[in-house]
Amino acid sequence: MLRGLRLPFANRSCYMLEVMIINGAIAEDLAPEGVLRASINLGNPVLAQGTPAAPAGVTVDIAREVSARLHLPVELVCFDAARKSYEAMTSGRADICFLAIEPARAAEVAFTAPYVVIEGVFVVARDSAVSRPADVDHPGVRIGVKRGSAYDLFLSRTLQHATVVRGEEGVDEFLVQGLEVAAGIRQPMTEFVATHPEFRLIEDRFMQIQQAVGTTKSRRPETVRFLRDLVEELKANGFVADALRRSNQSDARVAPPEHH
Repeated sequence: MLRGLRLPFANRSCYMLEVMIINGAIAEDLAPEGVLRASINLGNPVLAQGTPAAPAGVTVDIAREVSARLHLPVELVCFDAARKSYEAMTSGRADICFLAIEPARAAEVAFTAPYVVIEGVFVVARDSAVSRPADVDHPGVRIGVKRGSAYDLFLSRTLQHATVVRGEEGVDEFLVQGLEVAAGIRQPMTEFVATHPEFRLIEDRFMQIQQAVGTTKSRRPETVRFLRDLVEELKANGFVADALRRSNQSDARVAPPEHH
Protein backbone atom coordinates (compact mmCIF):
# COMPACT_ATOMS: atom_id res chain seq x y z
CA MET A 1 0.00 0.00 0.00
CA LEU A 2 2.91 2.36 0.80
CA ARG A 3 5.32 0.79 -1.68
CA GLY A 4 7.63 3.39 -3.23
CA LEU A 5 6.89 5.96 -0.50
CA ARG A 6 10.02 7.10 1.39
CA LEU A 7 9.35 7.44 5.12
CA PRO A 8 11.65 8.73 7.84
CA PHE A 9 13.27 5.87 9.74
CA ALA A 10 11.11 6.39 12.84
CA ASN A 11 7.95 6.50 10.76
CA ARG A 12 8.99 3.38 8.84
CA SER A 13 9.58 1.57 12.11
CA CYS A 14 6.17 2.58 13.43
CA TYR A 15 4.52 1.55 10.16
CA MET A 16 6.22 -1.85 10.16
CA LEU A 17 5.24 -2.41 13.78
CA GLU A 18 1.65 -1.53 12.97
CA VAL A 19 1.64 -3.95 10.02
CA MET A 20 3.06 -6.71 12.22
CA ILE A 21 0.38 -6.14 14.86
CA ILE A 22 -2.42 -6.12 12.26
CA ASN A 23 -1.09 -9.20 10.48
CA GLY A 24 -0.66 -10.96 13.81
CA ALA A 25 -4.32 -10.36 14.64
CA ILE A 26 -5.36 -11.60 11.19
CA ALA A 27 -3.19 -14.70 11.53
CA GLU A 28 -4.74 -15.50 14.91
CA ASP A 29 -8.25 -15.07 13.52
CA LEU A 30 -7.66 -16.98 10.29
CA ALA A 31 -5.54 -19.81 11.73
CA PRO A 32 -6.27 -20.06 15.46
CA GLU A 33 -4.36 -23.34 15.69
CA GLY A 34 -1.18 -21.62 14.53
CA VAL A 35 -1.07 -23.45 11.18
CA LEU A 36 -2.85 -22.25 8.05
CA ARG A 37 -4.84 -25.23 6.77
CA ALA A 38 -5.59 -24.78 3.08
CA SER A 39 -8.16 -27.00 1.39
CA ILE A 40 -6.86 -27.98 -2.07
CA ASN A 41 -9.08 -29.56 -4.74
CA LEU A 42 -6.95 -31.89 -6.85
CA GLY A 43 -10.08 -32.77 -8.81
CA ASN A 44 -9.74 -29.55 -10.83
CA PRO A 45 -6.56 -29.92 -12.92
CA VAL A 46 -6.53 -26.25 -13.89
CA LEU A 47 -6.10 -25.20 -10.27
CA ALA A 48 -4.10 -28.02 -8.71
CA GLN A 49 -2.02 -30.92 -9.92
CA GLY A 50 0.19 -33.59 -8.42
CA THR A 51 -0.56 -35.82 -5.44
CA PRO A 52 -1.77 -35.18 -1.87
CA ALA A 53 1.85 -35.66 -0.77
CA ALA A 54 3.20 -33.23 -3.37
CA PRO A 55 0.49 -30.91 -4.69
CA ALA A 56 1.26 -28.06 -7.08
CA GLY A 57 -0.57 -25.40 -9.03
CA VAL A 58 -1.96 -21.90 -8.65
CA THR A 59 -4.03 -22.69 -5.53
CA VAL A 60 -1.00 -24.18 -3.80
CA ASP A 61 1.07 -21.12 -4.69
CA ILE A 62 -1.60 -18.74 -3.37
CA ALA A 63 -1.97 -20.74 -0.14
CA ARG A 64 1.78 -20.53 0.43
CA GLU A 65 1.77 -16.81 -0.28
CA VAL A 66 -1.02 -16.23 2.26
CA SER A 67 0.92 -18.19 4.87
CA ALA A 68 4.13 -16.31 4.09
CA ARG A 69 2.43 -12.91 4.44
CA LEU A 70 1.08 -13.94 7.83
CA HIS A 71 4.29 -15.74 8.94
CA LEU A 72 2.40 -18.99 9.42
CA PRO A 73 3.32 -22.56 8.52
CA VAL A 74 0.93 -24.02 5.95
CA GLU A 75 -0.76 -27.42 5.79
CA LEU A 76 -2.16 -28.39 2.38
CA VAL A 77 -5.24 -30.56 2.95
CA CYS A 78 -5.99 -32.23 -0.39
CA PHE A 79 -9.24 -33.63 -1.79
CA ASP A 80 -10.37 -35.08 -5.10
CA ALA A 81 -13.59 -33.08 -5.41
CA ALA A 82 -14.84 -29.56 -4.79
CA ARG A 83 -17.66 -30.76 -2.54
CA LYS A 84 -15.12 -32.40 -0.20
CA SER A 85 -13.02 -29.25 -0.14
CA TYR A 86 -16.15 -27.26 0.70
CA GLU A 87 -17.12 -29.70 3.46
CA ALA A 88 -13.66 -29.42 4.99
CA MET A 89 -14.06 -25.65 5.07
CA THR A 90 -17.51 -25.64 6.63
CA SER A 91 -16.74 -28.40 9.16
CA GLY A 92 -13.70 -26.62 10.57
CA ARG A 93 -11.02 -28.88 9.04
CA ALA A 94 -9.64 -26.08 6.86
CA ASP A 95 -9.07 -22.35 7.27
CA ILE A 96 -9.14 -21.30 3.63
CA CYS A 97 -10.45 -22.93 0.46
CA PHE A 98 -10.27 -22.42 -3.29
CA LEU A 99 -13.71 -22.83 -4.82
CA ALA A 100 -15.97 -21.43 -7.50
CA ILE A 101 -18.32 -18.73 -6.31
CA GLU A 102 -21.82 -20.17 -6.19
CA PRO A 103 -24.89 -19.01 -4.19
CA ALA A 104 -25.19 -22.39 -2.43
CA ARG A 105 -21.63 -21.99 -1.12
CA ALA A 106 -21.74 -18.24 -0.48
CA ALA A 107 -24.29 -18.85 2.26
CA GLU A 108 -21.45 -20.38 4.34
CA VAL A 109 -18.25 -19.03 2.77
CA ALA A 110 -16.90 -15.47 2.54
CA PHE A 111 -15.33 -15.25 -0.92
CA THR A 112 -12.79 -12.92 -2.44
CA ALA A 113 -13.28 -11.72 -5.99
CA PRO A 114 -12.22 -14.42 -8.47
CA TYR A 115 -8.54 -14.88 -9.28
CA VAL A 116 -9.12 -17.20 -12.28
CA VAL A 117 -12.06 -17.61 -14.63
CA ILE A 118 -12.53 -20.96 -16.34
CA GLU A 119 -15.34 -22.29 -18.53
CA GLY A 120 -17.93 -25.01 -18.27
CA VAL A 121 -18.63 -26.84 -21.53
CA PHE A 122 -20.69 -29.76 -22.81
CA VAL A 123 -19.61 -32.93 -24.63
CA VAL A 124 -22.00 -34.92 -26.81
CA ALA A 125 -21.87 -37.85 -29.21
CA ARG A 126 -20.47 -36.93 -32.61
CA ASP A 127 -23.85 -37.54 -34.31
CA SER A 128 -25.85 -35.66 -31.65
CA ALA A 129 -28.26 -32.96 -32.82
CA VAL A 130 -26.98 -30.68 -30.02
CA SER A 131 -24.86 -27.87 -31.49
CA ARG A 132 -25.02 -25.16 -28.82
CA PRO A 133 -25.62 -24.94 -25.06
CA ALA A 134 -29.21 -23.77 -25.52
CA ASP A 135 -30.03 -27.10 -27.23
CA VAL A 136 -29.34 -29.04 -24.03
CA ASP A 137 -32.22 -27.96 -21.80
CA HIS A 138 -34.94 -30.20 -23.20
CA PRO A 139 -37.04 -33.04 -21.77
CA GLY A 140 -35.31 -36.40 -22.03
CA VAL A 141 -31.79 -34.95 -22.06
CA ARG A 142 -29.61 -36.34 -19.27
CA ILE A 143 -26.39 -34.55 -18.30
CA GLY A 144 -23.55 -36.27 -16.46
CA VAL A 145 -21.84 -34.07 -13.87
CA LYS A 146 -19.34 -34.43 -11.06
CA ARG A 147 -21.35 -34.37 -7.85
CA GLY A 148 -21.09 -31.06 -5.96
CA SER A 149 -19.04 -29.32 -8.65
CA ALA A 150 -19.66 -25.70 -9.60
CA TYR A 151 -21.32 -26.79 -12.83
CA ASP A 152 -23.51 -29.29 -10.94
CA LEU A 153 -24.71 -26.47 -8.68
CA PHE A 154 -25.19 -24.10 -11.63
CA LEU A 155 -27.10 -26.56 -13.81
CA SER A 156 -29.19 -27.77 -10.89
CA ARG A 157 -30.52 -24.25 -10.30
CA THR A 158 -30.84 -23.12 -13.92
CA LEU A 159 -32.10 -26.09 -15.94
CA GLN A 160 -35.84 -26.29 -16.47
CA HIS A 161 -36.26 -29.47 -18.52
CA ALA A 162 -33.05 -31.53 -18.74
CA THR A 163 -31.99 -33.88 -15.91
CA VAL A 164 -28.71 -33.77 -14.01
CA VAL A 165 -27.11 -37.17 -13.34
CA ARG A 166 -24.46 -36.99 -10.62
CA GLY A 167 -21.48 -39.23 -10.10
CA GLU A 168 -17.88 -39.26 -8.88
CA GLU A 169 -16.96 -38.21 -12.42
CA GLY A 170 -19.51 -36.83 -14.86
CA VAL A 171 -17.85 -38.34 -17.92
CA ASP A 172 -17.95 -41.77 -16.28
CA GLU A 173 -21.71 -41.49 -15.83
CA PHE A 174 -21.95 -40.21 -19.40
CA LEU A 175 -20.12 -43.27 -20.72
CA VAL A 176 -21.55 -45.98 -18.46
CA GLN A 177 -25.18 -44.86 -18.62
CA GLY A 178 -25.11 -43.71 -22.24
CA LEU A 179 -26.24 -40.20 -21.33
CA GLU A 180 -26.95 -37.56 -23.93
CA VAL A 181 -24.55 -34.93 -22.55
CA ALA A 182 -21.54 -34.62 -20.24
CA ALA A 183 -20.66 -31.36 -18.50
CA GLY A 184 -17.24 -30.31 -17.24
CA ILE A 185 -14.34 -27.88 -17.32
CA ARG A 186 -13.07 -26.94 -20.77
CA GLN A 187 -9.47 -28.14 -20.39
CA PRO A 188 -10.10 -31.76 -19.25
CA MET A 189 -13.13 -32.06 -21.52
CA THR A 190 -10.99 -31.02 -24.48
CA GLU A 191 -8.52 -33.76 -23.54
CA PHE A 192 -11.39 -36.25 -23.21
CA VAL A 193 -12.68 -35.72 -26.76
CA ALA A 194 -9.11 -35.86 -28.10
CA THR A 195 -8.90 -39.48 -26.91
CA HIS A 196 -12.55 -40.36 -27.66
CA PRO A 197 -13.17 -39.44 -31.31
CA GLU A 198 -16.76 -40.69 -31.12
CA PHE A 199 -17.59 -37.58 -29.07
CA ARG A 200 -17.27 -33.86 -29.71
CA LEU A 201 -17.06 -30.66 -27.70
CA ILE A 202 -19.71 -27.96 -27.83
CA GLU A 203 -17.29 -25.05 -28.23
CA ASP A 204 -19.51 -22.34 -26.72
CA ARG A 205 -19.39 -22.31 -22.93
CA PHE A 206 -22.55 -22.78 -20.90
CA MET A 207 -21.11 -20.96 -17.87
CA GLN A 208 -18.15 -19.02 -16.57
CA ILE A 209 -16.69 -20.51 -13.42
CA GLN A 210 -15.26 -17.86 -11.10
CA GLN A 211 -12.62 -19.40 -8.88
CA ALA A 212 -11.99 -17.51 -5.63
CA VAL A 213 -10.36 -17.81 -2.23
CA GLY A 214 -12.79 -18.40 0.62
CA THR A 215 -12.96 -18.65 4.37
CA THR A 216 -15.80 -19.05 6.83
CA LYS A 217 -18.16 -16.15 7.40
CA SER A 218 -17.29 -16.23 11.10
CA ARG A 219 -13.95 -14.49 10.37
CA ARG A 220 -13.51 -10.85 11.27
CA PRO A 221 -14.10 -8.29 8.49
CA GLU A 222 -10.42 -7.31 8.61
CA THR A 223 -9.42 -10.92 7.88
CA VAL A 224 -11.71 -11.21 4.90
CA ARG A 225 -10.51 -7.83 3.63
CA PHE A 226 -6.89 -9.02 3.90
CA LEU A 227 -7.67 -12.01 1.67
CA ARG A 228 -9.60 -9.87 -0.81
CA ASP A 229 -6.83 -7.26 -1.03
CA LEU A 230 -4.16 -9.94 -1.40
CA VAL A 231 -6.02 -11.62 -4.28
CA GLU A 232 -6.28 -8.27 -6.08
CA GLU A 233 -2.56 -7.69 -5.56
CA LEU A 234 -1.62 -11.15 -6.85
CA LYS A 235 -3.72 -10.65 -9.98
CA ALA A 236 -2.25 -7.20 -10.64
CA ASN A 237 1.43 -8.04 -10.08
CA GLY A 238 1.48 -11.11 -12.34
CA PHE A 239 1.68 -13.71 -9.53
CA VAL A 240 -1.44 -15.57 -10.66
CA ALA A 241 -0.45 -15.53 -14.32
CA ASP A 242 3.04 -16.81 -13.43
CA ALA A 243 1.59 -19.60 -11.29
CA LEU A 244 -0.69 -20.69 -14.13
CA ARG A 245 2.20 -20.65 -16.58
CA ARG A 246 4.45 -22.70 -14.29
CA SER A 247 1.72 -25.33 -13.97
CA ASN A 248 1.16 -25.45 -17.76
CA GLN A 249 -2.28 -23.85 -17.50
CA SER A 250 -1.58 -20.69 -19.50
CA ASP A 251 -4.90 -21.00 -21.35
CA ALA A 252 -6.76 -20.35 -18.08
CA ARG A 253 -7.71 -16.67 -17.81
CA VAL A 254 -6.68 -14.45 -14.90
CA ALA A 255 -9.82 -12.78 -13.58
CA PRO A 256 -10.15 -9.02 -14.16
CA PRO A 257 -9.58 -6.65 -11.25
CA GLU A 258 -12.43 -6.06 -8.85
CA HIS A 259 -14.08 -2.68 -9.23
CA HIS A 260 -14.98 -1.03 -5.96
